[in-house]
Parts: sequence; structure tokens; C-alpha cells
Amino acid sequence: MNTVAIIQARMSSTRLPGKVLMPLAGRPVLAHVVERLRHCRTLDGIAVATSTDASDDPIERWCAQAGVRCVRGSLHDVLDRYHQAATTLGADAVVRITADCPAIDPALVDEVVRGFHADDHDFYGLAGEFPDGLDCTVFAARALARAWREATLPSQREHVGPYIEHQPQLFRNGGLHKFRGLAHHRWTLDEPRDHLFLQQVFERLDRGPDAPPFGAGEVLALLAREPQLMQLNTDIVRNAGYLKSLAEDAQAVRPAA
Repeated sequence: MNTVAIIQARMSSTRLPGKVLMPLAGRPVLAHVVERLRHCRTLDGIAVATSTDASDDPIERWCAQAGVRCVRGSLHDVLDRYHQAATTLGADAVVRITADCPAIDPALVDEVVRGFHADDHDFYGLAGEFPDGLDCTVFAARALARAWREATLPSQREHVGPYIEHQPQLFRNGGLHKFRGLAHHRWTLDEPRDHLFLQQVFERLDRGPDAPPFGAGEVLALLAREPQLMQLNTDIVRNAGYLKSLAEDAQAVRPAA
């Protein structure tokens, strides 16, 4: 089975434009994501899925320089972008990673992928109360294809997984419950304060592009020693983009007056 990690990336983030190529510990944020995934043992390939919008040309240029496969598609219909990328890459299983998660843990990604392959899953992801920024989900390409054909709501098209994840009567879904009580941790990059937090973490833990990356356990140990770091961004609302899409869903299904 061809298992491919597809990293979704765009430059036109509303809250922090250009975030995926912002510098972090001397390298672009996207470089950290790719470097970490290259330490995974369960992946057959890694690619970046960006849009055909001209604003995302810098991402394609960076991929060419870094030797990373880049596939381009719809800017706003990310489900379509993923389906088309999976088809182009010949993927049987797609590992969805977002480019704003530079602290993604390759060991956790491997655990999630192994959990997916352990049974005939359509969807399997990191579940429970985990730090925001460790997000990792695996989709069977056949499930993505069905969602691509059937999903209609804005939240289902922009966020790839909801149509599959929220219909267990149609899809065989599962999850890895690895953490408890850690949902208040924020290790993702959506706002300037997130960048400040990640800079502090990477200054202390990053060992360079050729060394094994630090893992979630090391970040937790650091924050136990220096809990004041969490005050930089812990009050930011989690999954604000998805909540915005849900509000758009309500408008989409509202009957005409």
C-alpha cells in the first residue's frame, strides 16, 4: 500500500500571511515539517499540496529548491486539492499534515499510520486531548474519493476530514488516544504570538536539520521546567478556522426568505 504524507500549505493565511515560509531556527517553517516527516519509517513518499493561486508560487519554488514534490490545486476547496493530489501521486493512504505544525512528532505520525494499517480503516487520527500542533490523520484514498464526490458544506470542503470523520455509519473510523489533559497546549502557528512561542521552543530544543528532531516528550519536559512560555499563546482559540467554516455552513443551509 502506497502511503504518502501530503502537507497542505498556502501563503494567504488570514491571521498570519506567509506563515509557512516564515523563518524558524534558521529555516522556513515548511522545511521543519518536511525534515521531521523524513524521519518517519511508515511513509512511502512526502509531497506538498498548495494552490494554483499566484500567491503560492513561492511555495512551489521552495519545494523545487528543497527537492520536495509539489502538487497544486484549488485554493479554497482543500478536499478537492487532496483528492487530486492523492490521484496524481498514486496514493492508497494519505497522511494529512498541515504546514503550520513545525513541531510535528515523526514518532507519533508513525504510531498513527500503524494504527490505520492495523485494520481496514477509512480514517484514523490522533485523538483525545493532545497539544494543538501534533495533528495527524490518515485517510484511505477511496474514502477521500467518496467525500470528494458527496461533500457539499464549506467545512467539509475546506477541512478535508469532517465528512468522513463525522459519519461512522459510512466509514470505518478510529483514533489513537495518546494524551490526556493536554488540549490547552498550543504548538501550532496561526498568529504572531504562536511564532514567538515556537521560536522559544526551537531555540532550546532544535538540533539542526541533520540531527534527529526533538519529540513531544521533550517539549512537555521543557514546558514543565519553564511554564511561563505557555503564557505567550495559550489563550488563543483552538481551531478558529474550522469554527469559522461551521458558521459558513449555517449560512449555506439557511432557507431563502
